[in-house]
Amino acid sequence: MTTAAPAIPGYKTGTWTIDAVHSEVGFSVRHMMVSKVRGRFGRFSGTVVTGPQVTDSSVTATIELDSIDTNNEQRDGHIKSADFFNVEQHPTMTYRSTSITPTGEGSFRVDGELTLKGVTRNVPLSLELGGFGPDAYGGYRVGFSATAEINRSQFGVDISMPMETGGVVLGEKVSISLEIEAVLDTAAAA
Repeated sequence: MTTAAPAIPGYKTGTWTIDAVHSEVGFSVRHMMVSKVRGRFGRFSGTVVTGPQVTDSSVTATIELDSIDTNNEQRDGHIKSADFFNVEQHPTMTYRSTSITPTGEGSFRVDGELTLKGVTRNVPLSLELGGFGPDAYGGYRVGFSATAEINRSQFGVDISMPMETGGVVLGEKVSISLEIEAVLDTAAAA
């Protein structure tokens, strides 16, 4: 059952540019069967287009894979290699929404296509709207948080690293977390 989109305070239509300085693209993956390793990407860009109705909106994003940071240079270098991302052949990961469905007050399901290592799959995001409002610089912003989960093997990141004691060094499921702020393009809004 879907929920009708409620009126959103401060909602504006237009084209918004993701503010990477005030945003974060992070992930976590099970490590050694006992904990999780967390990381983030330092370089990414994207556009949000808000339509007359929230359901008419869209988002596109590009993440530079060589900007990965797991707080360990050796591990980051291995993740950039052909064993994982193969950044020489596939320097970016992209996301393009295909639909937005309200799921509650301020929450939405964003269906979209994630492309990683030349493989494109539907990946739904659970999105929580932070809000719309003016900033301290005369601009106008939107903020939201989103989460998703992918199976890395389905994107060709299928390295197998079994442990002698059983289990694996690296889990299959990768949790994705986004904290995004975007600025309204005043030229497009005029």
